Amino acid sequence: MKRYSQILLALVVTTLVLSSCETVIDPNLQKADPVLVVEAWLNNKPGDQVINLMKTQPYFDNTTPPGVSGATVTVQDSEGEVMSFLEDPNKKGTYRWSPLVGKTFGEVGRGYKLTVTLNGETFESVSYMGRVPEIDSITFKFEEKSSFYPKNSYTAEFWSRDLPGMGDTYWIKTTKNDTLLNKPAEISLAFDAGFSQGGNFDGVTFIPPIRSSINPNNTDADGKALSPYSPGDSVYVEIYSITNQTFNYLNQVSVQTNRPGGFGELFSSPLSNVSTNIYNSNPKGSKVVGFFNVAAVSGLGKRLKK
Repeated sequence: MKRYSQILLALVVTTLVLSSCETVIDPNLQKADPVLVVEAWLNNKPGDQVINLMKTQPYFDNTTPPGVSGATVTVQDSEGEVMSFLEDPNKKGTYRWSPLVGKTFGEVGRGYKLTVTLNGETFESVSYMGRVPEIDSITFKFEEKSSFYPKNSYTAEFWSRDLPGMGDTYWIKTTKNDTLLNKPAEISLAFDAGFSQGGNFDGVTFIPPIRSSINPNNTDADGKALSPYSPGDSVYVEIYSITNQTFNYLNQVSVQTNRPGGFGELFSSPLSNVSTNIYNSNPKGSKVVGFFNVAAVSGLGKRLKK
């Protein structure tokens, strides 16, 4: 017992010392050549589809990455249809494709090939548009007591059932009062109706943690937790079909961006580059990063009545 007390005391002292000794440092990172970034997240929602091309920049540079002009960008589906994305003359590096009136991009079950030609090099990727379940309803609940939220809070859940057949993967996006919940901790993913491939939740209602992932973690100016929703608030939930490869990629993004900081960072996964599904057709050519996914989308909204 005496030995245990000594170890515990040493740990407490070490923690206090480490937490109180904070020194601001400005590390001199090795410079790296800019690399092409391809952001191609397409879906079947009404309106234009956009692909962004830009260059990477130094780690501590907080400015908007520079757009890349002069590329030829196309997407071809498995039926042979080719869609040309033309650069927006008012936005460097933004390439758009506009559907015909009453039409949308893509069809569920089709494969898609992205081709970007720039400075004599060709960058390619493939994806497919998977199926997506409808959202049946959204419900609000008044909780006088809660383990996760303040007293007298309003929480929400969406209700949807995974389609029968194992292997479907989804990205759940939530908008509260016209503000998209896009913090790293708010990335909500599902493999069938659960969290991972081994969950065995095929063809059932999404499990409770996923259903309730549409609740934002609100705090006031002092950092005090607030109710996720209040009377008069609105919520709009969308389910995007994503490939299994995209599911793994977004999990990597979540791990690498949702950092605890401080002393807890010592026990976190080390920083590393996330994967990409964009490739140079010439293995010895320029490097490229980014991701390509084609999604079918279902959505539903509701307002908490006053």
